[in-house]
Amino acid sequence: MTTPSVTAPTQYRLVPTRLQERRDKSRTSCHLCLWRCTLRHGQRGLCQAHVNRHGTLYNLSYGIISAIDVGPIEAKPVRHFRPGSRIMSVGSYGCNFRCGGCHNLEISWGVQALDALARGQATAAYARPEELVEAAQRHQVDGIAFTYSEPAVWLEYVIDVSRLARTAGLFTVYVSNSFVTDEALTMMAPDVDVLCSDIKSMDDAFYADICRAASVDQVLASIEKANRLGIHVETRTNVIPSRNDDLEMLGRIAVWIRDRLGADSPWHITKFFPAYKLSHLPATPSEILWRAHDTARTAGLRNVYVYDDKGCDCADENLPVAAYLSQDPAQVHAVKKCAAPCCGDDGVLLKKYEQRLDSRDQSAGDR
Repeated sequence: MTTPSVTAPTQYRLVPTRLQERRDKSRTSCHLCLWRCTLRHGQRGLCQAHVNRHGTLYNLSYGIISAIDVGPIEAKPVRHFRPGSRIMSVGSYGCNFRCGGCHNLEISWGVQALDALARGQATAAYARPEELVEAAQRHQVDGIAFTYSEPAVWLEYVIDVSRLARTAGLFTVYVSNSFVTDEALTMMAPDVDVLCSDIKSMDDAFYADICRAASVDQVLASIEKANRLGIHVETRTNVIPSRNDDLEMLGRIAVWIRDRLGADSPWHITKFFPAYKLSHLPATPSEILWRAHDTARTAGLRNVYVYDDKGCDCADENLPVAAYLSQDPAQVHAVKKCAAPCCGDDGVLLKKYEQRLDSRDQSAGDR
């Protein structure tokens, strides 16, 4: 497995994927998340953000910013690390899950934005790691949170920003679904301070519905690994009526947190609001949230928080990205075409545009 060193480009370009393994002359595997996509030339992973170009994997989304916001760390939600501090939240595009109730589709899945990057036609904002840290300092925040989309998708950028942030006296928060590899966790651990992770359910069927490769044990093992590596861990469950609102199952989440992370480890219970494929479901009744709270307290968890008016960490009301960066807005949203000579005048032309695949999962290539 190779971990190519990354020098932050001064302008947008594809950056080598940090964790990749050449399988043979035509196939290379990505080891950032637990899909471990094996791709041929021109194919992109399920996340849509990593592409094989002649045997080398590249990250399409390095430095590409979908949204920025400034607010309290408690909104991530994180309550037991630097309480009262202010944090700059940033996101890119792409995700390794396909959640039916996603409120952040354009950002989290990011298919249209990543397609535009692949074609060399994107006008999404680009910020070098130094520029993002400078923006955080200019807005007088205490830390940077990688959120809105799955941070594993642009881990190269997350690590580069986190290293500079630490040098500047800022902390970093990684808001994740925790379907990530041990290798990725080990790589980020020296530079990332906090993991705020979902535990969506204790039933494999729930995870299989949003990610056919995922299991409960894989997600829990990643969270426990992050804790052992010294990252401060807080967990969150969005309770969805008829999907994961069974009190016995929610009690098992609480017991797992108590036994594996400690009785003082925070658990955040958030309200579901109808969205996307789950628009037909009602918002979570308050009674269920508080019964889950009481069940967790009875199980021995001491720090259980209920969010009766807030579901996800969404970016639908954020100011434009250019409002936070020092560049001229026209420069921020100039057309992004990879500067690398291998991409040619037409950007990164991919097999996705040469033939229509039968399903979304097939676009991730061989697994």
